[in-house]
Amino acid sequence: MLIEDLQVVLKVAEFHSITAAAVSLDMQTATASAALKRVEKALGIDLFIRTTRQLRLSNAGERYIPHCEQALATLDFAKQNVKSDIDVVEGELRIGLSSDLGRNLAIPWLDEIMHIHRALSLKAHISDSTVDFYRDPVDIVLRYGSPKDANVYGFKICDVPSLLCAAPSYLEQHGIPKHPYDLSGHNGLFYQLHDIIHNEWAFSCNGEQFKIKMSGDRAANDGELVSRWCASGKGLAVKSCLDVSADLLSGKVVSVMPKFTPRVTELWIICPSRQSITPAVRLLRDTFKQKCENILNELSLKGLLS
Repeated sequence: MLIEDLQVVLKVAEFHSITAAAVSLDMQTATASAALKRVEKALGIDLFIRTTRQLRLSNAGERYIPHCEQALATLDFAKQNVKSDIDVVEGELRIGLSSDLGRNLAIPWLDEIMHIHRALSLKAHISDSTVDFYRDPVDIVLRYGSPKDANVYGFKICDVPSLLCAAPSYLEQHGIPKHPYDLSGHNGLFYQLHDIIHNEWAFSCNGEQFKIKMSGDRAANDGELVSRWCASGKGLAVKSCLDVSADLLSGKVVSVMPKFTPRVTELWIICPSRQSITPAVRLLRDTFKQKCENILNELSLKGLLS
């Protein structure tokens, strides 16, 4: 019985299927089935009750699985501690990334890291939807907003101002709004999460708050698509300054109504447990902090951020 066999058992218990467990672990079904049989033979008990339609834990299996999880977690923690002591940057990075920040900034940064640390491999999960560590194939997430779950661990990367943006071509055709109340005559480009369209924009100026319900002809659940629409002159969009930093610096988009600021958010690296904080994760934290600081400083020096 191997440690890898126990990992198969946990996946079978999670999915109630040997085939699904094999797919999750990127192995053949026959290999996963053989691993399960080795564990059951070594224990002298059946961990699962098999029928033609389903696979479920036996009473013995229900007692065994929690101890198995704890044992593997302890072994993994010991392994990471040893690696931490010698600062080994290796292993597989399974990271969740938002579409805009992920494709245009984080992936190039990760490419640079992997060029130096050849023992790293990457599996990127690109999505603007909220990541579920128990559902999605990720171990860490780079996302906007501080963690709300007290059971996860995180590192704050930086504060990230948002900006109201538009292409010069759009402003030449439709005029430049000077005040949030001028936005009623403009076309909004919206981010949509599930069935909720984020078309209510909030601004602040000298302590005064403004909320505007925008109208617009385009919405998407992909932040990068909203950025593309904005850069091509389709309308106005509220975007993270990091997401549109390249377009701001090149002049493809400009900041509109800079005295009226949308909300400031935060960029975080989130891990589901302390055991997930490996030397590679700490390297990502430090690299992302430096990269973001460089971008924010450049935007400030160009007068694009206050």
